[in-house]
Amino acid sequence: MSKTPRITPVILSGGSGTRLWPLSRKALPKQLLPLAGAGTMIQETVARAQGEGFAAPLIICNQEHRFLIAEQLRAAGVTGAQIMLEPVGRNTAPAAAVAALRVMEGDPDGLVLLMPSDHVVQDRAAFLRAIALAQKAARDGALVTFGIQPTEPQTGYGYIKAGAELATVSGAFAIARFVEKPDAATAQAYLAEGGYYWNSGIFLFQARAFLEELARLHPRMLECCRDALAHAHTDMDFIRLEEPAFVACPSDSIDYAVMEKATSAVVVPVEMGWNDIGSWQALWDIAPRDASGNAVQGNVLTEKTKGSYLRSEGPLVAAIGVENLVVVATKDAVLVSHRDSAQDVKKIVDQLDKAGSDRHVLHPVVHRPWGTYEGVDAGTNFQVKHIMVKPGAKLSLQMHHHRAEHWIVIEGTALVTCDERQFLLQPNESTFIPLGAKHRLENPSKTPLRLIEVQSGSYMGEDDIVRFEDTYGRITEEKKT
Repeated sequence: MSKTPRITPVILSGGSGTRLWPLSRKALPKQLLPLAGAGTMIQETVARAQGEGFAAPLIICNQEHRFLIAEQLRAAGVTGAQIMLEPVGRNTAPAAAVAALRVMEGDPDGLVLLMPSDHVVQDRAAFLRAIALAQKAARDGALVTFGIQPTEPQTGYGYIKAGAELATVSGAFAIARFVEKPDAATAQAYLAEGGYYWNSGIFLFQARAFLEELARLHPRMLECCRDALAHAHTDMDFIRLEEPAFVACPSDSIDYAVMEKATSAVVVPVEMGWNDIGSWQALWDIAPRDASGNAVQGNVLTEKTKGSYLRSEGPLVAAIGVENLVVVATKDAVLVSHRDSAQDVKKIVDQLDKAGSDRHVLHPVVHRPWGTYEGVDAGTNFQVKHIMVKPGAKLSLQMHHHRAEHWIVIEGTALVTCDERQFLLQPNESTFIPLGAKHRLENPSKTPLRLIEVQSGSYMGEDDIVRFEDTYGRITEEKKT
């Protein structure tokens, strides 16, 4: 008896989530945040496709997020995952192609479950039933997408019109056509007519079948993806696609490039509590709400407030006598919007970008492979940071030309390298790193190391660095002065 091919969950993690600013930012986008559950969105996406019948996941992301994703997978207890790094974004069709090529290397009959990393699925049992049904069609060569049963005349989603039911798989339908995001009247007509489903952007297909369609429809795209994977190299736990080949690849979505033209496109309708979390309004839609219709999280007080999404990541937010607002407060920014205008948050992000601000890029707490740092104060010729180094982690061996540093340990144990000396610092102990000294900070213990760093000098920028070794002890050529 032939072995049933396993399903490889392929998680696409390339978005920046600008409509969920100020919580979601380029360096820490929405899929890496716990927006709709106890885990982050990517953790919950991976978790819903684990267990019998599933292989270890393949994550496709950009290099800026690689360590954060690796750490979040480790924290969630995920083993065996592969993380593939795109040198540039090329939309979902090339990502699906390199994933299918990778799956075929290990299993010529393998199936790919392609999922965005930032969707919510509240009914996992319904999700798994839909996967089991779709798997039957995919084994016969169908390219399956999942259509969400609409609950309202939504204008923010594309739609799929279902055609005839498959003779071999009850509950799966040939796709009659894909429909762009409609206006309100058209969406209402779809809802009244029936047979139209929201396009979820989730797909299941046999890797070989997808690649055969891509070869027919976009041979150049497939050629570039083959080259990018064939010349990829392993960097620690990451697979780096070759940059020239992937840069040369045409950019297109899987819908436009393949699904709309495929000869065997199939839709499986499903009701599974799905939401793509594209705005604060979407989070209000799925969040638990009080008797006044408020979704409240964090340090928030309300009085005579109705129908609002109120969230604080730090400062106290007090809302009085308001209705249908979104108020989101972080340490360095506050968003106030009417719920109906929540889609326009991207326009504020565009203003920040044009103004040269980094408030849409970085949080006050900046994540690094070794831990985090947070700016506490800054002024003429000085800067103060709170640094946390994870157990067993270390910073790169480096030197500064324009600044000296004072380190004061407040928790844990620090192993300090300063030129030829190495020594330990305990809480309430400090050291001075002179300008021009070759230095490194390490945490040799099993608990986090926390310290205050006071920089003093004529220039505090990140480019006042000469690195001799990176965080992993490898010789580096990076020299900035």
